Amino acid sequence: MKKTSISTAVLAALLATVAVTGCKKKEESVDTTAQPAATAPAPVTEPAAPQPMTQAAAVNVSAVSVGKTAAADKSVAPTALFAPKDVIIVSIRTDGTANNTNVGAKLTYQDGQVAGEQSQALNTTGAETTNISFTNANGWPAGKYRAEVTVDGRAAGTPQEFEVK
Repeated sequence: MKKTSISTAVLAALLATVAVTGCKKKEESVDTTAQPAATAPAPVTEPAAPQPMTQAAAVNVSAVSVGKTAAADKSVAPTALFAPKDVIIVSIRTDGTANNTNVGAKLTYQDGQVAGEQSQALNTTGAETTNISFTNANGWPAGKYRAEVTVDGRAAGTPQEFEVK
């Protein structure tokens, strides 16, 4: 009878060893499978980021001017001093190719308050001037202003400062 109980004990120990070893191999294979899944998405997101930057770089703002009147070619004589009832024209000179590219201008008063903001769609295959006009029926409050330009929501060109007296 001792042979049967020793055989049973050895068999039980052998099965326990196989079961523990089998579990460890399954855990290792799960960890190995999880690692490639975590690294696989990284290359997909990295190439996607430069594409919008390439599209936005198709149009460059070469000059920003602020003036009172526009010539036939849309250019404005830069002016730094305005009267309260003047029309303020932000003239944006661009180079490059654009297809429904959003070009915007924002006027900010000296206290940081937005005095006006407008945008236009730009469609061009070369040099282009876009003028955005601002008026204030009540007159512009006296003070210093800043005109900032954006292309597709990103700052572009050199901001211009002017004053209303």
